[in-house]
Amino acid sequence: MTIPSPGSKTPVFSFEEVTALEGGDGRFDAEVNHEWTIGDKPNGGYLLAMLGRAASSVSEHRDVIAASAHYVSAPEPGSVVIETEVLRKGRSASQVRARMSQGSRLCVETVMTIADLDANATPYWSGGVPVVSRVPFEDCPRLFPSMPSGTRVALMEQVDIRLEPESARYKEGKPSGRGELRGWLALPEGEPFSPVSLLFAVDAFPPATFDIEFAGWVPTFEMTVYVRALPAPGPVRVLQRAQLVDDHRVDECCFVWDHTGRLVASATQLAGIRLG
Repeated sequence: MTIPSPGSKTPVFSFEEVTALEGGDGRFDAEVNHEWTIGDKPNGGYLLAMLGRAASSVSEHRDVIAASAHYVSAPEPGSVVIETEVLRKGRSASQVRARMSQGSRLCVETVMTIADLDANATPYWSGGVPVVSRVPFEDCPRLFPSMPSGTRVALMEQVDIRLEPESARYKEGKPSGRGELRGWLALPEGEPFSPVSLLFAVDAFPPATFDIEFAGWVPTFEMTVYVRALPAPGPVRVLQRAQLVDDHRVDECCFVWDHTGRLVASATQLAGIRLG
């Protein structure tokens, strides 16, 4: 079911709807939604979530806990095919290869580890995790669905991306230079996050380099994601941080907490960029 987004005539599609699969026996047909895009390109985390749904459906386990993805070419919105191969069946975890193609063109290649997350688990040690922010969801304004260049970001009409006021200064041409964005993310209609939608969450925010200098398209080459825990219902808190910009490439890290302050996912990615 689709509903219009607040203040807009654009229909809003649920995460469940835009990641739906048809088929079986390791091969699935899917539809890349035209509104889950940045400019005219689908979001990379969204594509990874579709692959994660396919991989977990062929495993004896339930939850994607690790994913490594290489982005070969961006598919156009429309029909894609996802093919899976179970590489290993283990008692505590299994490994699955999943690839997305459009026509004869390979788009995304992934290897995922699937296990069963324990809802009662608690962290034994978390000293290496960044300090979680405490700025409330309500104090963070929702991002307008366009980049500083004016390029439409249809995705921001689908999901609720909110930046803390200090992180949003780049919109006024006043980036802090820290290369860091903090804020919140909510799925359409408050849909709860799951291990599959966390694969999207780690790539939902604008590039952290906006807090250094605005650049246009920042295409992801490779992304590695860890899903650490089952999230509590509600929006998630996000920290997107750039680590190094060198030779027209940037590596970023992302940390995602649920509203209770539990770290539920983290990721690193290498992307192309041109600054200066």
